[in-house]
Amino acid sequence: MIAQLSPSLTTPDYSDFLAALKTQGFKGEVGTDYASRTVLATDNSIYQRLPQAVVFPLDQDDVACVARLLAAPAYLGIKLTARGGGTGTNGQSLTDGIVVDLSRHMNRILDIDPRSRRVRVQAGVVKDQLNAALAPHGLFFAPELSTSNRATIGGMINTDASGQGSCTYGKTRNHVLELHSILLGGLHLHSRALGEDELVRECARDDRVGEVHRVVRAIYADKADLIEARFPKLNRCLTGYDLAHIRNEDGRFNLNSVLCGAEGSLGFVVEAVLNVLPIPEYSVLVNVRYASFMDALRDARSLIKHKPLSIETVDSKVLLLAMQDIVWHSVAEYFPEDPDRPTLGINLVEFSGDDIQEVEGRVAVFTEHLRTDKTVERLGHTLAQGEESVKQVYAMRKRSVGLLGNVQGEVRPQPFVEDTAVPPENLADYIAEFRALLDGYGLQYGMFGHVDAGVLHVRPALDMKDPRQAALVRPISDGVAALTQRYGGLLWGEHGKGIRSEYAPAFFGELYPALQAVKSAFDPHNQFNPGKIATPLDSRETLLKIDEAVMRGDLDRQIDERVWNSYESAVHCNGNGACYNYDPNDAMCPSWKATRRRQDSPKGRASLIREWLRLQGNAGVDVLSTSLRRPHFLKSLPQRWRNSRAQREGSLDFSHEVYDAMAGCLACKSCAGQCPIKVNVPEFRSRFLELYHGRYLRPLRDYLIGSLEFSIPYFAKLPGLYNKLMGAPLVQSLLAEKVGMVDSPLLSRFDFQAVLNRWNVEPATPQRLARLGPAQVEKSVIVVQDAFTRYFETPLLASFIELASRMGFQVFMAPFNPNGKPLHVQGFLSAFNKAAVRNAGQLQALSDSGVRLVGLDPAMTLVYRQEYSKVPGLTKAPMVELPQEWLLACITEAPISEVPGTFRLLAHCTEKTNVPASSKQWIEVFRRMNLELIVEATGCCGMSGTYGHESRNQETSRVIFNQSWKRMLAEEMPGEPLATGYSCRSQVKRLSNRALRHPLEILLELYRNI
Repeated sequence: MIAQLSPSLTTPDYSDFLAALKTQGFKGEVGTDYASRTVLATDNSIYQRLPQAVVFPLDQDDVACVARLLAAPAYLGIKLTARGGGTGTNGQSLTDGIVVDLSRHMNRILDIDPRSRRVRVQAGVVKDQLNAALAPHGLFFAPELSTSNRATIGGMINTDASGQGSCTYGKTRNHVLELHSILLGGLHLHSRALGEDELVRECARDDRVGEVHRVVRAIYADKADLIEARFPKLNRCLTGYDLAHIRNEDGRFNLNSVLCGAEGSLGFVVEAVLNVLPIPEYSVLVNVRYASFMDALRDARSLIKHKPLSIETVDSKVLLLAMQDIVWHSVAEYFPEDPDRPTLGINLVEFSGDDIQEVEGRVAVFTEHLRTDKTVERLGHTLAQGEESVKQVYAMRKRSVGLLGNVQGEVRPQPFVEDTAVPPENLADYIAEFRALLDGYGLQYGMFGHVDAGVLHVRPALDMKDPRQAALVRPISDGVAALTQRYGGLLWGEHGKGIRSEYAPAFFGELYPALQAVKSAFDPHNQFNPGKIATPLDSRETLLKIDEAVMRGDLDRQIDERVWNSYESAVHCNGNGACYNYDPNDAMCPSWKATRRRQDSPKGRASLIREWLRLQGNAGVDVLSTSLRRPHFLKSLPQRWRNSRAQREGSLDFSHEVYDAMAGCLACKSCAGQCPIKVNVPEFRSRFLELYHGRYLRPLRDYLIGSLEFSIPYFAKLPGLYNKLMGAPLVQSLLAEKVGMVDSPLLSRFDFQAVLNRWNVEPATPQRLARLGPAQVEKSVIVVQDAFTRYFETPLLASFIELASRMGFQVFMAPFNPNGKPLHVQGFLSAFNKAAVRNAGQLQALSDSGVRLVGLDPAMTLVYRQEYSKVPGLTKAPMVELPQEWLLACITEAPISEVPGTFRLLAHCTEKTNVPASSKQWIEVFRRMNLELIVEATGCCGMSGTYGHESRNQETSRVIFNQSWKRMLAEEMPGEPLATGYSCRSQVKRLSNRALRHPLEILLELYRNI
């Protein structure tokens, strides 16, 4: 049995501060639970720092309340750190104090002024969210990031972020017009470019705002020569306390150069006014392939002369990982492979502008250079033309950060020297020495970056659980820091300093005290993100050390190696945050989008299960042995009842917090398909639920859902009685209040037997199939039934039978057997394994005949190729095809008749994320039938099997539906919407009172009209 866990609590001094905060009028949430703290203990770096608590301000007044209390004499020892998307690679937002999360509530776009090209936003607005709002005005916020779908504007400002296109568009600082910040004591700072008269007035103020203006003005005046000497002349210049740009080009004084890149170490940035730019009318991306990565780097020198918008580079390691990822199906055409001459490096060179002819003329000159120039060997090039094509290729490049974490084994690329910047003309020679340094340690590594800006991301591969390998962080960091300085560059060229700030004193030399003076003026007691960038003057506190801060590996090595390997889909989450995708029309993690709780994301759930495994091991529990020795249901009932009673009476157990996070998962498996690391929450969620309910009682609801496939055939014998009972108000009330189920579907009254008789459908048995000749095998199909389309949506199953029969196929019906998905979702893994072995054996016997098997519902059908492949003792899982996979193999030419109109496909989450080609397959099927099908970008419908029918999920289910599907169905768009998932169609019927058809029904209508 698993252990009861009582992890560390918030210390008394922080508890006192939080209690006082509530009395001061703080309106937001305060979290001291271990789950919230654990989830925010990591980012995308190698570090882990457990905060004392997390607070979620509702608005600017809440932030001022925190900062005001922080200045009280009793709380000068309290430390805190602002946090946005939490995707930093250097521990920028990690703290052992209080996390102030500005992303949950403060995420509104306050004003868009298209005429003046200005926007006003709160700190928690996500970059892609802003650009989606700007797109109708033909505008965009230029600084580009690989994490743009989850990086917040506040986070971008605090790291002075930049990425692709920085040589043209600059960094975040170049687009910040005004900032609104809350300083220590709750004072509001409105920073902007100031004329001399305005500067004099600000300096004359008798408060902290006046002091910071006076200090920074004096530093700029007194240290001009040192600043000129120490600050490098690079496109990426310097992040954090950028004294070199205190004066704008027009001479005006601007504190924003200090605040941009300050990593929250000076105060809270709560609001920003930004400059936005017109979206270029036309873009072309030239994808150049090379036989070696060094050729790609050396070639950049000549390519830059053509003044493209940007040049991005990717090495072979990233390319190979991309080829195994969901992203590759959309970009493979741009990177044709020659087996004899493999591509080991690429440069992505973008040209853009408003005049198509001018852009194409520049591209023509550029491609002629590629054809005639022989200084570097190139394997060839392709063109991605137009906005959508360019976005597809950049989507692959953007996933590079996450993809590097998905190599096999324990030795994986780690981010700790990954954003160095040197003058572009030095890049190739610099990288050659960089590689020699890593080769000297015998390390593998991956590389990608922005060669036009001289920035390259290099991630040495280490197993951070191995103390000897973790110890290499120090000598490698020291070596790279010295190397970059020798080449006139920076260790921190793009992603901020964070815990690597310890190199700042050596880099700045005698100018470093000036940075300390800035810190002292803003934060004299070192309370804002201490240990980063600079310490106050005369402070006894020091900067954090890269090898003294707690690393993830320090805690990970406490997990038994067998357990670690068994739970690899959870523990290998590297924190890249792809699951924080803000886009409501993207399938990734609907529960996170609905609740905005980090623990309700794949990253959050992976963090919790990783910590839970560590604590169980430290408590002496072997979870693998516990899984094999499941307690007898009846014998363990008294103890589970006592444990559950103690839970109701308030007994603490971290397992309950983990359970709450796991229970909120829809098990849609979008994470398994879309996460670059392939974090598979439904898999480890099921395992956790099984272990958890070995200690605590299960709700009756779980048993009803888990047994659904077994019981429904019996209920179907009396559909009228079943439906009458389920529709009775008293029964509905009892189900909702006592069982926790609502809106249970009713059985179909459709005469299925008549369909079987009409189309001469035969039962599928090995004996009958063995009598088929080769030609008959080719013209036969076996329908694999699932509980939902067989008993609740029988007309759809009948439609497929009729369609296949009209196409000239003999239809065989496989016996109905539970495939076990509801069991797996609820964590009945022992029962699921038994059902899977039994069902797989029968289906494989049918498949051995050569006749193809087809299942209708995507979620149920994909269980055969996913969950079945991991069942102990199941050596071979049957291949059951999706309808469109089968149709593509069968349809060669369209019938004469046509069905008029355009159709829109709203695909099932599991299907489109785990079988990336599935939507394109439907498009091709419709094209062959002379029909037009448009695939809509949609998020989750909010149903996902029985999730939407559970009372506890009602509110969240509706929020998820409203975020994407409701708007998609309400919009006046040409074409009939179609849905492939049973759960999707039932959710639409339930919440919009609208019946959506399956694509199969359109094809059947066409065949009926022949």
